[in-house]
Amino acid sequence: METEACGSAFSKLILEKAKKDKDVIVVCTDSRGSSKLGDYPQEVPEQFVEMGIAEQNAVTVSAGMAHIGKKVFVMGPASFYSTRSSEQVKVDVAYSRNNVAIIGISGGISYGALGATHHSLQDISFMRAIPNLAVEIPSDATQMRAVTEELVENGQPIYIRIARNPVPVLYKDTSEIKIGKANRWFSGKDAAIIACGQLVANALDAAELLKKEGIEITVVDMHTIKPLDTDMIKTVSEECGCILTLEEHSIYGGLGGAVSEFISQNIPIPMQICGIPDEDIPNGTDKEIFKYYGLNAEGIVKRIRNLIAMKKNSKNNGGK
Repeated sequence: METEACGSAFSKLILEKAKKDKDVIVVCTDSRGSSKLGDYPQEVPEQFVEMGIAEQNAVTVSAGMAHIGKKVFVMGPASFYSTRSSEQVKVDVAYSRNNVAIIGISGGISYGALGATHHSLQDISFMRAIPNLAVEIPSDATQMRAVTEELVENGQPIYIRIARNPVPVLYKDTSEIKIGKANRWFSGKDAAIIACGQLVANALDAAELLKKEGIEITVVDMHTIKPLDTDMIKTVSEECGCILTLEEHSIYGGLGGAVSEFISQNIPIPMQICGIPDEDIPNGTDKEIFKYYGLNAEGIVKRIRNLIAMKKNSKNNGGK
């Protein structure tokens, strides 16, 4: 399958947009290589700001430029923008309603062996609790392009987390991709997986393995964590009767937390939240960590079997 890094997709598109629109600005914090910005700084130097290792300042400067009408995309390690710069994101961007897109690169466990200081496994929970701030985790390069196009045309305060490495290209075009609207794969009635980021590809692989066993599932790409597409959650809950959430994030406060908040108050059904446990995780590549925690395709298959068993037991006990 074709692969492409979300960062590369962003840099190519934003360069095209910047050449046509002088208001497009990219701000970076000593990470233009990791951000895969390519020729952008050389091609449009007057629309590029290098802040050095100063993420808090970068967010505030970006908010100031957005306040006077610029279309600002500020990028750097997700681990730093979601923690070190959290107050500036909360006050200067969201509270002040400045249309800045904060792009957290190398999200989740993308930095691998650099360890816990560079992992961002709490960022969704931080960011989705901030009023006026959307939260987006694209699953592939096509989705990243669609989100970028939408933000250039109609900016809003938003946090976007992307993986470091190339990921499978899942979507052929951007026509059905909108911020705030989930994308559905398959129409299985046995169970539903709601996933985000690069784990969507793992969920799709698991769906193919389960199909060979005669188990038909639905996969939902919930790329926007906030605002959450509750209509989609309601639909697949009623059709499938059980949900497994899948994310490269702590099991506390992320996609699983958001979905369970809705499910518990509206359509209580069997549900499992699958992510990174509340512990210091071992160092390794993302694929190694996914396998270790059962977030690879084979691990997901086992989880779905258990979830379906839970659903059957719940029905046998009268839903109690």
